[in-house]
Amino acid sequence: MPISPQFTSVFSQDWEVNFLQCLPSGHLKHTELCNLMQLTAGAHAELGGMSFTDMQQHDQAWVLSRMRVEVDELPKWRDTVTIKTWILDLQGSRSIRALEMYIGDKKVAGALTYWAVFNTKLRKSEALALPHEHFEKYPDRMPTKESFKKVEVTRESEIAAERTVLLSDLDIVFHANNVKYLEWCLDAVDFKPLLKQQLKSFDMNYLRELKMGDKITLKKGQQENQTYFTVEKEDKPSFALELNWV
Repeated sequence: MPISPQFTSVFSQDWEVNFLQCLPSGHLKHTELCNLMQLTAGAHAELGGMSFTDMQQHDQAWVLSRMRVEVDELPKWRDTVTIKTWILDLQGSRSIRALEMYIGDKKVAGALTYWAVFNTKLRKSEALALPHEHFEKYPDRMPTKESFKKVEVTRESEIAAERTVLLSDLDIVFHANNVKYLEWCLDAVDFKPLLKQQLKSFDMNYLRELKMGDKITLKKGQQENQTYFTVEKEDKPSFALELNWV
């Protein structure tokens, strides 16, 4: 699709939190926070002529490689939140995108994301085929206090769960959606600190895609105020997560 007349390099969208998106405490789930951020990023890409449909003309799609999320406060049911997004860097096969969530004028969460261009036929990374010069880049406008990081995958851990990737785990690219990995891991932690909003930041690394029918193992470890996970297929990590608590 052509670039929309409404396109701007910094984009914002409002969302009303519904009860299906909430924890039993009435606050927005961390997974749904990530979903809303992804939907906002997707809406911005569509206005800028880089939607999934646009990219599929070249057999390409954006896939998430790394994400850091910092949470000061979770919105509640019926809150209207505003998510703002912009691009810090975009070159070759990669893009760094920022996202911030607000309730009114108060920032309540921020995320820094690293995306890769993925050829959906060849199943590998390649350079972006679409023009992007109309997107102004903001390399110094950070949405988080810390940048995303490489999560250590060789620490001591124990098996927390085993599962099979199902149809409900898949997205339009026909692999496990990135929020599903976080959901699997959060299901394996004590829910009480989650309900008390004690999860203040988390880092996610996506290492290999998972497809329908894959047999996976969740491994979990604890180090002071941090819980860490790997999701493994055939003893090789496909995903790594660090949860940082207060």
